Amino acid sequence: MELVNFTWMESPVGRLLVAADEVGLRHIVFSGGRELAEPRPQWREDPAGRSAPLGEPVRQLRAFLAGELREFDLKLAPVGPEFHQRVWRELCNIRYGEMISYGELARRVGSPNASRAVGRANGANPIPIVIPCHRVIGSDGKLTGYGGGLPRKEFLLALERTQLPLWRAMTAVS
Repeated sequence: MELVNFTWMESPVGRLLVAADEVGLRHIVFSGGRELAEPRPQWREDPAGRSAPLGEPVRQLRAFLAGELREFDLKLAPVGPEFHQRVWRELCNIRYGEMISYGELARRVGSPNASRAVGRANGANPIPIVIPCHRVIGSDGKLTGYGGGLPRKEFLLALERTQLPLWRAMTAVS
């Protein structure tokens, strides 16, 4: 296994623990979220977040959260069961500013009757924001659980809603 580097990053959604290695981005953990934001003992801290594995993920996260980036272009290396991997790959296909239900996500991964399993996989996403699990909502249109808490989910969805009209206008000109 590669040496995992980590850094703490201040952001509009609070303090984030960001961890990556040469294979790709491994974790983004919200401080104060459902998962304990604690680096593993074998990880190496990069306080400035500028090492080869961390520099680009940190730069792109900052740009995204500032409304300057719509799509991430990063090597991702989430670890999990094959079903979770399928769900996480499909999450990456949800367009910026789009929201879908857990049922729709289950349909897209080829398991239309597995909404609950899809919800568990969504909740186990180790790279939130970049793998956009915040774009999945309840079938009734209501926001449902989010590992970082509903206020963070609301912030991310609002960010995308407010930036989307500007982005569409800019891409129509280019």
